[in-house]
Amino acid sequence: MRTAAFALALSATQAHAVDFYFCWKGDNGYTMTGQMSVNPTALNKPLITQNDVSEFRIAGYRDGQLLGKWDMATRAEGASWFLNYDPTAREFLTPGAMGLGVSQAWNADGTATDCGDPGFGFNLGNFAQDFCVNGQWIEESGMPPETPFLVSPVPVDPLCRVYAPTS
Repeated sequence: MRTAAFALALSATQAHAVDFYFCWKGDNGYTMTGQMSVNPTALNKPLITQNDVSEFRIAGYRDGQLLGKWDMATRAEGASWFLNYDPTAREFLTPGAMGLGVSQAWNADGTATDCGDPGFGFNLGNFAQDFCVNGQWIEESGMPPETPFLVSPVPVDPLCRVYAPTS
């Protein structure tokens, strides 16, 4: 069923963005859910970046309790925002895969100097994948940089469970 749903998402017409949902499991009960909408023509590229994304939002949790949210539409001037996604492998690329120090910076830059202030941020750097909340780096949320996380064509919950489509 997941394969069929993904194929349906990929068959979107030029006029409609393709939606992807994702969930990250950090350490110590930290999780993150998110959604991004991508221009369908970008699916033919080897790398999707923030320039190909028309909508992006994330929410961070600890033990299922909301810690904060962030979206590109309300991004503060100068806040970190870059994304690297491989549409063929259906994964967010890690710094090791790209030869970069930080491969994902979503309202957090990987140095805790631009760290989800205000609100929530996530980064995937060469030290760890982790959270920032209201300007504070949450070190205990961290996972090794090479840790993959779920990308799905259908919504996921804060425990990283995929919602099965109903008919």
